[in-house]
Amino acid sequence: MSAAEGFSVGEPGVWGEITAGLRVSRPVLVARLMELDAAGALTTAHVRAGAQVGGVTARTVWRWLEAARTEGRVERRRRARLELSDQAWEVLAQAGGNVAVLHRYLKRVGGEVPSLASLYRVVHRDLQAGRVLPDRAVVRREREEQQTRQALADLALAGPREGGAVKVAARRPPHPAPEAVSGVPSGESGTLEGVALPAGARLVETSSVRAVAEAVGQAMAAEGAVCVFGDPGRGKTAAVRMALRTVPAGWKVTWVPVPVRPSVAGMRRAVFDALALPGRFPHTSALADAAVSGALGEARVIVIDEAQRLPVPCLEYLQSLWDHPGTRVTLVLCGAGTERALARLPQLASRIGAWQEVPRLAATEVTAVVTGFHPLWRTVSAEDLTWIDQTSTHGTLRTWAALTTHLQNVLLTTADAVADRALLGRLCQRVAPPL
Repeated sequence: MSAAEGFSVGEPGVWGEITAGLRVSRPVLVARLMELDAAGALTTAHVRAGAQVGGVTARTVWRWLEAARTEGRVERRRRARLELSDQAWEVLAQAGGNVAVLHRYLKRVGGEVPSLASLYRVVHRDLQAGRVLPDRAVVRREREEQQTRQALADLALAGPREGGAVKVAARRPPHPAPEAVSGVPSGESGTLEGVALPAGARLVETSSVRAVAEAVGQAMAAEGAVCVFGDPGRGKTAAVRMALRTVPAGWKVTWVPVPVRPSVAGMRRAVFDALALPGRFPHTSALADAAVSGALGEARVIVIDEAQRLPVPCLEYLQSLWDHPGTRVTLVLCGAGTERALARLPQLASRIGAWQEVPRLAATEVTAVVTGFHPLWRTVSAEDLTWIDQTSTHGTLRTWAALTTHLQNVLLTTADAVADRALLGRLCQRVAPPL
């Protein structure tokens, strides 16, 4: 028999004996007492018996009844959750995590200031929930860089009499538009956002690009995972971006940058920011994971570039997103050495549907690719192009891009310059790494 069932209006003493040793929650107790009060049968004996089964004093029960009559509240009043603003977290980061410095800062600013102990509890709570406190040197460097950028912007607005800064700013190319949700935009010159190319250069579809596009397409069809790997400078990122230039209707593409010294908390924040979710980043990992999983309920390609820097816990976090029953994710892991990083987590490596390597540019396609890459190379003979590839570039597209920039600069700044074997030899020495 429960306490509420044994609560007899006419027999408060008997009810107290029956419920001795029991404990009744406040909402149940107050609701029953209010029923007696409405019936005009509430007595002091009922309140004392209620205090006994509630494990509190009679004065407390009377206070509960008063709150129920005046406020309609039968539960305990919830305290407001103390939250720290982004500015307070920045002050804390600049102080190296010293909560006492933050407490003094809040006192100087004015307003309602929590106690130092409360601040300690809030900071510890949010850090345990996944909030990352930036390194003090990193915060200082970012602040100085922001100040420098602002100073340069101010100089650009100063006018022509300060050295023509306005003209220089006018010649500066505009910032690229945000990435389209349905794919990766392509410029009129054949360039892609996120791929740095010399002026006038165009991306060329090589055999490696076609292989990557096929692997990514098959992974999207199965909502699986693909690993794109190869030595640095082979064009892995460009190949993935070209493969995702156009995606089927209903699909979205999200590039997640790998943070420096990545942790699970930092990776969770990077995914949240890359998805451009509304609102502030949640202070608990559970809420952040719920928001991310909800956004991944629609078909989406998640590209992790430079994935070789991810430690095992971060790879496990990505696997949890991919394995979640409510998500529709195609995972593309790209980077030099990514295949070795995945080897440290066999349960994720076994889920990779395709291991696509981007090799060196084949000798048979050097001439066609390079002449399509930039019109400057159309003035160079096929024999010289083969000689450059054999002695300097070795099928590495990034080296070809650097060599193109050097050749452009020489032809623009040197009168009567000719792209002959002597000039090309000197430029090849610039891009050749020191022994």
